[in-house]
Amino acid sequence: MEDLNWKWGFVLLLIGVMTFTFMPTNGSAKSDCFNSDVALTPEEQRIEDGAPIPQQIMSDAEFTTFADEFKEDLCKAKNLKKAQKVIEKHGTELWKTAVDGAQRERTNLGNLDRYDDRPLYWTRLHMTSALRQWEPDYTVSEKEREELMNKLEYTSRGITSIDFPKGKGVKRILVSGFDPYRLEQEFRRSNPSGAAALQLDGKMIMTNDGPAFIQTANFPVRWDDFEEGIVEDTFGPYLKESKEQVDLMMTISQGGPRIMAIEGFAGRWHTGVGNNLENRSEVIPVVNDWEMPEKLPEFIETTLPYAEMIAAKTEPWPVKRNDEVCEWLAPEYRDQPYECHDGGPTQDSKARKGGGGSYLSNESMYRSNRVRIGVGAVDIPGGHLHIAAQEYYPEDPDVYITEEFINFRKNTVDQTVELVSAAAKAAEK
Repeated sequence: MEDLNWKWGFVLLLIGVMTFTFMPTNGSAKSDCFNSDVALTPEEQRIEDGAPIPQQIMSDAEFTTFADEFKEDLCKAKNLKKAQKVIEKHGTELWKTAVDGAQRERTNLGNLDRYDDRPLYWTRLHMTSALRQWEPDYTVSEKEREELMNKLEYTSRGITSIDFPKGKGVKRILVSGFDPYRLEQEFRRSNPSGAAALQLDGKMIMTNDGPAFIQTANFPVRWDDFEEGIVEDTFGPYLKESKEQVDLMMTISQGGPRIMAIEGFAGRWHTGVGNNLENRSEVIPVVNDWEMPEKLPEFIETTLPYAEMIAAKTEPWPVKRNDEVCEWLAPEYRDQPYECHDGGPTQDSKARKGGGGSYLSNESMYRSNRVRIGVGAVDIPGGHLHIAAQEYYPEDPDVYITEEFINFRKNTVDQTVELVSAAAKAAEK
């Protein structure tokens, strides 16, 4: 009996030693799979720079769990293939949840206004930050990480979720909005065009020619993404002749105060600072993966049914076609100052600004319609709608939303939905 007790004592001692040896300690154990020393982008850094605003928005919308679960599942991914599945799953779920919340398909998403586009924006930034600092136990090359980041961006922006009915007798309408921008000046930014895209995605409108089905996506306010072809990747597949070919496309962005402007012309020049603080001032480059017009146009005119959109008499803001352009005239071109007027492009001139300026909104119209022309879909209506800029940001910098803010955005977004509906009804099948 004494010999048996000695043996059990030895076993218990051994178990204790093993437990002590493998018990994680705060000093040496790896508590997660992320390296906080990896630098974030200027846009991602605003999560901390803007604290506590981003965190409050996510918490009030009950989106915080999406970022937390993404990080947890990413750490559990045992190989690259499993990581790809994690990213696809969580990116797709984030977009769908944002759409469902906007359209009141889900009621368990907190008490934040359903027209708010900011939970989607800030949650995506949390996820891209995590992916950028992710350090698994296996090797991930720079190219592989870029491909994973691309998958996260495309899934969480609705691009990979575009799914039109393939039968005859239906209209297919493809619309894009934008992220908030210039957050380095104001962390509480919202973009009503992105909010409108969430309201429109999956919407069905009855027209005289049958039902019209709308699909949407939201673009980043970053030059690199545009130059890598995100606009062409979104619109291009549905401009080619197929069972999913669209009957109308429209890019939408935030514009001037209290006006809805259907831009007459997009120009082949871009300027300004994006969300990653990168600057551009040059001709808009081509995308090699997509068909381009044989002669690249300096200006592209809208083919949207603007007369019918104006005649719809939507409210509260006035609706007009804007034909202002800025151009360098022949023969000196850029050796002389550019001229601006509201008469449309002069023959043989070179573009400096379209009706919507020369920022990414103008570029979304130019790129989407350039690829439309490039693939030969010249009869499909396409163009850009600038909607009223958001107003009533609270005076108290610690407050990110008020009733005035909510009502202004709702009125603008609802009118945007009505204008897209008017365009869908006017589009020929």
